[in-house]
Amino acid sequence: MSGKQTEGGDRPVTIAAILVGLVALEHVYFLIMEMFLWTSPGIRKSFGTSASFARDSRPLAANQGLYNGFLAAGLVWGMLHPIASTGYEIQTFFLVCVLIAAIFGGLTVKKSILYAQGIPAAAAWLAVMIAW
Repeated sequence: MSGKQTEGGDRPVTIAAILVGLVALEHVYFLIMEMFLWTSPGIRKSFGTSASFARDSRPLAANQGLYNGFLAAGLVWGMLHPIASTGYEIQTFFLVCVLIAAIFGGLTVKKSILYAQGIPAAAAWLAVMIAW
């Protein structure tokens, strides 16, 4: 990922890449958690669900995990795109998607979703805008 040159050299680009990478990794974790670990005791405890609810909602969680994987893939695609300006546009699109999902999840599911997903996405988006 190469961005504009500033007095700080490539520092803004590096910071943006690290933050976008962390958001992508976070969504890979969500994919694993929702697709493969949904019924495990630790995940059930973190979501406050019973074994029967986790079992019954497993297909929905797996579907949601797949979507989180798409978000991670889009962010990685943006980071690796050979044309920096296009890469930044791709990253911006997927970071805004993450931010919207975080706001929606925070309002409809659990307030902590807004913080756990929204703050990293907003920080990464700001870093991408500065680096661009």
